[in-house]
Amino acid sequence: MSVTVDEILVPGSVEAWRAIGFSVDDDGTCRVGGVRIRPGVAGVAGWSLRGIDVEDEDVDGIRTSGSDAAPSTAAEHPNGVTQIDHVVVMTADVDRTVNAVQQQLELDVRRERDGGPMRQVFFRVGELVVEVVGPHEPGRGPAHLWGITFTVADLDATAALLGERVGRVKDAVQPGRRITTLRGVDEGVAIAFISPPADR
Repeated sequence: MSVTVDEILVPGSVEAWRAIGFSVDDDGTCRVGGVRIRPGVAGVAGWSLRGIDVEDEDVDGIRTSGSDAAPSTAAEHPNGVTQIDHVVVMTADVDRTVNAVQQQLELDVRRERDGGPMRQVFFRVGELVVEVVGPHEPGRGPAHLWGITFTVADLDATAALLGERVGRVKDAVQPGRRITTLRGVDEGVAIAFISPPADR
């Protein structure tokens, strides 16, 4: 069974997520594609994953638990979000975190980008990508779920809806795509919005 993301747990409030155009169900979950986001969790961000045989585990500092729940059904969101593009894991030691992900979650590296000030290593986890980011020279400190980038149907419409809450729309690293980032982290993680892939 392949590993997929069931829930992403974040410490930001439900009200903060609703304020930036997400629909949040009465049970406190925000359904994006087949993934549930659950704001209001005490402590740091974590996740539950299908296809792993653990109850509660620390993956190089990331709160991780197993799940056998069925994928969620996607909700409609006023901000135009359709799915999660990628989740960013920030680390002080890329090799250490990558080794933990490979060994504990049995995931394979899809690609690596070594140019620029930071190293980036990418894993495919079901419908989304997990991007491990850190410095070229290893340091100390645990990894953590730092941010989520959401695909939106119309980036200009999303930016217009959120106004000064987001930065300027600019070209993304991915060819043919554009991106904008949310100012502040009231939602418990850094958030960005990106246009759909150019081939869609």
